[in-house]
Amino acid sequence: MIVIAEKLNGSIPTCAKAIAERNADYIRDIAKKESEAGATFIDVCASVKEHELETLKWMIDLVQEVTDTPISVDSPDVHVCVEGIKLCKKPGLFNSVSGEGDKIDVAFPIIANTKWEVMALLCDDTGIPKTAAKRIEVFEKVMAKAKEYGIADSRIHIDPLVEMLCTSEDGIAMVVEVMTYIKSHYPKVHISGAVSNISFNLPVRKLVNQAFCVLAMNAGMDSAVLDPLNQDLMGMIYATEALLGMDEMCMEYIGAYRQGIFGQKK
Repeated sequence: MIVIAEKLNGSIPTCAKAIAERNADYIRDIAKKESEAGATFIDVCASVKEHELETLKWMIDLVQEVTDTPISVDSPDVHVCVEGIKLCKKPGLFNSVSGEGDKIDVAFPIIANTKWEVMALLCDDTGIPKTAAKRIEVFEKVMAKAKEYGIADSRIHIDPLVEMLCTSEDGIAMVVEVMTYIKSHYPKVHISGAVSNISFNLPVRKLVNQAFCVLAMNAGMDSAVLDPLNQDLMGMIYATEALLGMDEMCMEYIGAYRQGIFGQKK
């Protein structure tokens, strides 16, 4: 599992407070803990209405003071992401583009001849498609653009748009259909998404998140925005990989346990 650590996001109240107070120690501490917990990328999202790029720079600089884990530069504004990746010492994840407007044509030429990976959301100018067929249609357009700009499938993370379970009529059936299509037609493309979205407005959200991870991984999800400090969730991911035959002799599961990533409070 490619773990995109989620906690340095201004939409989270504790992080928003730290940003507002310019609490550098908080940012550094979270970044260090996420890195030690096994994050592949550390997501950095300012989520502020004013001076977003300035705030993003402040956060990225602090993260890079304490870890060399690659950064996921996160903003709904593609132009902020374009400027944000220039602040990073090494390639990470461009988060994100979608089928909306000219986002892809702004971002893809910038990252084409680099080692940056990119997150693509399956929405377009009409909003979030209501059917699997429409989301797959957006996906195919993203892949056509990636081919046009020479971006390898292995650099692309697709977010099929995980929505709230409590408002769904068919559970995660539609998302699983999209995931299954992607993996069967483009096996090197990563399937991603924000795990915590599934459990909004439900009690004991951690249980729903864990159950979703198991089912989504079985459908091909191999990248996710989540909290790596949640040891129960991380343990579930390693266990699921082993059960799916992705971990020979359970060596990664055992190694992660010995490192204290799950099962042992540090």
